[in-house]
Amino acid sequence: MWRKCFPHPFLTLALWAIWLLLNNTLSAGHMILGGLLAIFIPWFSAGFWEERVMVRRPWLLIKFFSSVLWQIVIANIHVARLILMSSDKLRPGFVEIPLDLTSPLAISILANTISLTPGTVTCDLSKDQKKLLIHALHIDDAQATIDEIKQLFEKPLKEIFN
Repeated sequence: MWRKCFPHPFLTLALWAIWLLLNNTLSAGHMILGGLLAIFIPWFSAGFWEERVMVRRPWLLIKFFSSVLWQIVIANIHVARLILMSSDKLRPGFVEIPLDLTSPLAISILANTISLTPGTVTCDLSKDQKKLLIHALHIDDAQATIDEIKQLFEKPLKEIFN
């Protein structure tokens, strides 16, 4: 019964919180309307989800998101320094990252996390979903870039979803 009414409970909570944040109010009307939307959107879209979202360790998800926010701040400073101090010495390039993740949701979160981090953008996912192509603003050492992404982002996602 519970799963039938709330097929994706984390999505329901996230949608409700996002609704309230976007409207910048905690008025009763917005809380009720946001709650109804947060319940019905996952309910109506449940048939389109290929897999059931299984978060194995939700506390690690919170830790992951706080780590991502910190990495975004650090990357902003790093990109600003690169552009302001030595923009003529930038070495942009593409890097192919071999993936250990198997869950499409985890791969999607990884790709979006990389794109959210300033200085990098996800460009493509191989057809077999085993490699992610990213573009970086500055690459000193391709292997170091791969190792950093795998350590900071892929490893925690693997613990959360696999």
